[in-house]
Amino acid sequence: MLVEEIMTSEVITLNATHKIEEAVELLNKHRIRHIPVVNDDSHVIGILSDRDVRDAAPSILEEEQNLDILQNDVSTIMTTPVITVHPLDFIEDIASIFYEHEIACVPVTQNNELIGIVTEKDLLYRLIQLTGIHEQSSQIEIKVQHKVGVLPDVTRIISERNTNISSVFIYPYQDSFKEKIIVLRVQTMNPMPLIDELKQHGYEVIWPNIPGLSK
Repeated sequence: MLVEEIMTSEVITLNATHKIEEAVELLNKHRIRHIPVVNDDSHVIGILSDRDVRDAAPSILEEEQNLDILQNDVSTIMTTPVITVHPLDFIEDIASIFYEHEIACVPVTQNNELIGIVTEKDLLYRLIQLTGIHEQSSQIEIKVQHKVGVLPDVTRIISERNTNISSVFIYPYQDSFKEKIIVLRVQTMNPMPLIDELKQHGYEVIWPNIPGLSK
């Protein structure tokens, strides 16, 4: 899945000379947490988060609040340089960026111009959709050998029972290079006959581990 499929195209922006007070108003009005700062050519020169604003704003616990701080330019507190992504990047790349750089938002640029924005919430929502958890379904986890032909065989067993697959994820078993976990969401509310079938074919179903089914 590409960035352009999940990004928000209508982006609230500021320029470097806008005041912090104006940023506070925009964050509150639009209920957002990040605002890209752009120049006259729509090039991203910084990004402002609600945390940046909170750190700069006067504390309500102070008896004498210095409200003049709110009249400073946003350029004084914005984060720069800014990590950006391209609309044709994969969403997996964004997940890696969020994790490695401990950020929760990236502007999307094309030809150096801002065309969108992706937040942690956007990414999480789409990942939830990819798992198929929003559909009526059951989850099955199978531990398998990491070898050619295993996944087609598992899906064949499922298809022979006329059961649809909503999603498939594969990840290493306890960091092993020899074993994998196949996580399937199947469109049935009663996965027990399917689990029994998989076990009869020699597969180790680790979730759900239903007592009494064949091993």
